[in-house]
Amino acid sequence: MTLTRDFTVAVFVVWQTQVLLHQHRKLGKWLPPGGHIEANELPDQAAIREVLEEAGVTIQLVASDKLEYLPEAELPRQLTRPRGIQLEGIGAGHEHIDLIYFSRPETGYDGLIASEDKPFVWCDATQLEKLPLGNEVRAWCKLALQELS
Repeated sequence: MTLTRDFTVAVFVVWQTQVLLHQHRKLGKWLPPGGHIEANELPDQAAIREVLEEAGVTIQLVASDKLEYLPEAELPRQLTRPRGIQLEGIGAGHEHIDLIYFSRPETGYDGLIASEDKPFVWCDATQLEKLPLGNEVRAWCKLALQELS
């Protein structure tokens, strides 16, 4: 059996002490917005694109840390460092290399979600406890809320 791997992004968007999730139709799981990184697309671009396409929310990524010991003019273009990177088994012979990002909506965001085909919701810590989340998603939600609220 041949093993295939795809690079993907998962974006935990935090707004007013709430995190954005949707119920994935095929998987039946509550997940953050995200998806595959397209050919020749930067991971940052994929994260921003996926949230905009899926939920209609324009976001700013939050860097986990920055390279600050050299003036920016002396550095190659710096991409936003993901908060985490994980390897996830998807099915027999297929894995995703997930780049996990934390983000916030652009300034002036009003809370509206423009999704025609996915049931997105904003969840606070109390609501998260009531959702049937997988342990991994629950842990990322808690960490995102802790760091960005």
